[in-house]
Amino acid sequence: MSSTRSRITFAAAILSIGLCATHFGWSQAKDRARVVVSKSLPKLDGDHLKAVLVEVRYGPGEASAPHSHPCAVLGYVVEGSLRTQVEGEPEAVYQEGESFYEAPNGVHLVSANASSTNPAKFVAYLICDHESPLSVDATKGVPQKGASR
Repeated sequence: MSSTRSRITFAAAILSIGLCATHFGWSQAKDRARVVVSKSLPKLDGDHLKAVLVEVRYGPGEASAPHSHPCAVLGYVVEGSLRTQVEGEPEAVYQEGESFYEAPNGVHLVSANASSTNPAKFVAYLICDHESPLSVDATKGVPQKGASR
């Protein structure tokens, strides 16, 4: 019987260690990933979608000309702070670690580094119909080449 009792004790110890390790592992995984922003998207042509991830950098005091994006945009500020205003909405400042959503075709009246001394960087995740330009110059109504700003 003592050998059976030893096996049960050993199995219980292994099970306890496994449960602790599993709990610790799950705890770390929860800290590793978090939902930053979640937004329902407008209806798009589901047969012709593309996703684009763009990194945008602004030097101290830099800004973009007024523009719009035909695509839905999810943004995340990686460094510094970003000052934005979409037509019809109040101006907002997003700090490092904050995220934002922009509906398709909103006109950016302001898209700028909020600091005159430090750089800013954000990533923009655009969900578009395949043929859509990433950015359109709001003053001319024509697509801009290159990165989305």
